[in-house]
Amino acid sequence: MRTGDDVTEPGPPATVRGADWVATEIERMIVTGDLLPGQPIRQEQMAERLGVSRLPIREGLLQLASQGLIEHRRNAGYTVVRLEQSEFDQIYLMRDALEREVLASLPAFDAAALAEIRRLGERVAEAAQRGDLLEMRLANQDFHFAMFDRSPLGLVVSEIRRLWRLAMPYHAAYLFDAEVRRRVIAEHDAMIDALADHDNERLIGLMNEHRRGGEAGTSMLLRNTARGGS
Repeated sequence: MRTGDDVTEPGPPATVRGADWVATEIERMIVTGDLLPGQPIRQEQMAERLGVSRLPIREGLLQLASQGLIEHRRNAGYTVVRLEQSEFDQIYLMRDALEREVLASLPAFDAAALAEIRRLGERVAEAAQRGDLLEMRLANQDFHFAMFDRSPLGLVVSEIRRLWRLAMPYHAAYLFDAEVRRRVIAEHDAMIDALADHDNERLIGLMNEHRRGGEAGTSMLLRNTARGGS
C-alpha cells in the first residue's frame, strides 16, 4: 500500500485535471486503502501528489464530502470518514433491501453476459490465490456490479454503489483469512450457477448469505474504531 505524499498519480495532462478527476482519484485512494478511515487529507500535499493547484483539490473534496466519503471539521480540515458501528449496520440494512430488489429484477443473462461474469469470478479467484487482497476487493466489486448493472433499476443501483464505496475501506480485514477467501470464491460460483439457470430467488438467497459473511467479518474492525478514536 502506497502512503507517500510525493507520488504524482498518472492521468490526463495537468491542464485538464479538474475537480471531477481529482474527486475520482481521491475516491480511488479511499477505496483501495491508500487513504485510511479517519486519516486527514492535507490539501497542499494532495495538490502536490496529483500535480494540480489547490482549487480543483478543494472542489473535489467538496464533491466527496457531499457523497459522505470524507468530512470537514472546523479547525481540523478534511478527513476520510470513519464509520461507527451503527452507521455500518445501516449500510448493510439498506444493501439488504436494495440488492434484493435489484437481483429480483435481473433479466436472463445471455451467453456473453455469463461469459463476462465467469471471467470476473476467475479474476477474483486468481487474486485470492495470490493473496492480493487489494485486487481481490476491486475484482469482487466488479463481479457484483456486472450483475447489478444489468438491472433496469438504475437509480437503485447507483445508491447501492454509494453504499459499497462507504464500506469498502473496511473489507480488507475480512479477507485476511484464507478460509474466508475460499468461501467467497465458492459463493461466487454458486451465484454464477443461479444466473445461468435464471433463478433469481436462489440468487437472492445466495447473496444474502454472502453479504452476512462480509458484514460479520468487517464488524470486527469497526469494533476497534470509533469516530475521534486513535
